[in-house]
Amino acid sequence: MQIGFNIPVAGPLGTPSSMARLAVEGEAIGYDYACVSDHVVEPRDIRSRYPYSDTGEFPPASRGERHEQLTAIAYLAGKTSRLRFLTSVMVVPHRPAVLTAKMLATIDVLSGGRLIVGIGAGWLKEEFEALGTPPFEERGAVTDEYMRAFRELWTKDAPQFDGRYVKFKDVVFAPKPVQKCPPIWVGGESGPALRRSARLGDGWYPIGTNPQFPMNTMGRYRAAAERLRKLTQEAGRKAGACALTYRVQRFGPQVPAKADNGERMLFSGSDAEIIEDVRAMRELGLAALDINFAAASTDDAIATMRKFHEQVLAKAL
Repeated sequence: MQIGFNIPVAGPLGTPSSMARLAVEGEAIGYDYACVSDHVVEPRDIRSRYPYSDTGEFPPASRGERHEQLTAIAYLAGKTSRLRFLTSVMVVPHRPAVLTAKMLATIDVLSGGRLIVGIGAGWLKEEFEALGTPPFEERGAVTDEYMRAFRELWTKDAPQFDGRYVKFKDVVFAPKPVQKCPPIWVGGESGPALRRSARLGDGWYPIGTNPQFPMNTMGRYRAAAERLRKLTQEAGRKAGACALTYRVQRFGPQVPAKADNGERMLFSGSDAEIIEDVRAMRELGLAALDINFAAASTDDAIATMRKFHEQVLAKAL
């Protein structure tokens, strides 16, 4: 099981020195990958509902100055040698398909094959409008088509594509990624996200705390994993073709002991209980697990990362 952590690109820890230090220290501690989030602009008037809070409000801590995701990953990859980087997640319709495929391939080449492409269809309509993307209402179809175009460009010597949103032929796309095809993890917890994962994903990458589609207990996550395997087979692929992953936003005392269905909340309670959660997820077949080590300072974040690695992960894995 691969273990990741979050590197903020906004807020007090989103400075070049703090980001670089988190990457270098996280690699030294022994984490496998780092997660970097994606917004290009922040609309001043947000009417869209944020999926991951009970109120639907976009968290104030996520607003303000913010670095562009792919540029930030390229910078951090240059500061490290082993650490992999996950776009967590890249909003696929935000950037033109061919340009995005090129940027991702370049990062993979320059980092020596250390890129994981986490993707999502997006939720912030006002940001789509500011970026001049295809219509927000068509974002699911756009995401599916862009993913297919990425793989065509990454893997074919003479790539060509004739879709509704993407068209190209007679182009040279080189160099190809170091990885034969950078793995694509599909973010989201809804039915469409599960179906996209089953059809097109190398991994399914949910956050457990979506109030509309909660996967905050072992029972709920296990049921969703079974549904994914069934959908993957129905899509004509092997049941395990899409790997299981999971993102932890909060853990320990920050998490209520019980979910609304009466089951114990995943990653709540003591270190011993969290160790058992990690073991249970590994037994379920989880390929990757990442944790958001929210902290007021870089020093605090690194201390928490080190403590979690020594007191939980070292005993669980």
